[in-house]
Amino acid sequence: MTATTPARVLVIDDEPQIRRFLDIALRAQGHEVLHAGTGGEGLEQLATQGADAVILDLGLPDREGMDVLREIRGWSAVPVVVLTVRAGEAEKVQVLDAGAKDYVTKPFGVQELMARLRALLRDRVRSDAPADEPVFDDGHLHVDLVRREVRIDGQPVVLSRKEYALLSLLVRHAGRVVTQPQLLREIWGPTHDHDTHYLRILAGKLRGKLGESATAPRYIATEPGVGLRFLGVVGEAMPRG
Repeated sequence: MTATTPARVLVIDDEPQIRRFLDIALRAQGHEVLHAGTGGEGLEQLATQGADAVILDLGLPDREGMDVLREIRGWSAVPVVVLTVRAGEAEKVQVLDAGAKDYVTKPFGVQELMARLRALLRDRVRSDAPADEPVFDDGHLHVDLVRREVRIDGQPVVLSRKEYALLSLLVRHAGRVVTQPQLLREIWGPTHDHDTHYLRILAGKLRGKLGESATAPRYIATEPGVGLRFLGVVGEAMPRG
């Protein structure tokens, strides 16, 4: 994707008039637009359909926009522009520390927002690299974190948002143990450090969709009492077997 190539932009905002306004502006620039009126819907759309950039309102009806931002950062490097009415320096610092690439204060001018979005998309092109968004393919399982595609023998695998988040975290740390507390924090949030049964259930569901079990792992191995490890070698073809 170049700076002028149309992008897929996900707008997460609970105000229909703002979504319509941004839809018109973004489509006029040639972009494809996805819409979500809640944080949960936005996370689901991002996980299942992917996006090149996200425009995120902080005032959402179902959860704090900051929580949505932190959850996105747990499993995706997609650039996020935050829309906020909170104009103080402390609030802006908090947004950037949480992983936003930029912010625009409401009320906002559409030309300013489009300019900031163009800059983020240019940065996205320069920063995309196999090491940042790895691809794993051993001839059986294919995981492409750039396109957010998971396939087995060429057939798409439908994963839930959290199943994909777990798989992407493990692939990004291929060959290394990712600890239980880290997985719990990044997938469920900082208040779930000790909810290991959540992780056990999720890992079981993911293994089932990958056609393996905990007792005979091909891709996801358990380090008892420590965490999980992805066994594949990312970026290198592996023999079938």
